[in-house]
Amino acid sequence: QVQLVESGGGLVQAGESLRLSCAASVRTFSIYTMAWYRKTPEKEREFVASSGGVLFKTDYADSVKGRFTISRDNERNTLFLQMNSLKPEDTAVYYCAARSPRSAVFDYWGQGTQVTVSS
Repeated sequence: QVQLVESGGGLVQAGESLRLSCAASVRTFSIYTMAWYRKTPEKEREFVASSGGVLFKTDYADSVKGRFTISRDNERNTLFLQMNSLKPEDTAVYYCAARSPRSAVFDYWGQGTQVTVSS
């Protein structure tokens, strides 16, 4: 069982930055593909960024490319999302997710952290 706990959300103004963290309680964190998703009441859950596989390849949604950076500290079992140049449309609950090597879907999810960007 993998437990994920997000932190770092908050209220910021447009153009400012936030850094989200996700602490994972797992022994072999490095073998998991990790991702950030976000959701608002008006939209379906949306992929934001992922890190995993060979050389921890990263992938981003077009809407955040160039502004967000996903990274991971495999020694500390922690995933990060650095969010710069935030926009009001980035307002959402952000979720951390983990996918085990044998799974085709993300098996584990955190409880989410709220990010609110005011204009």
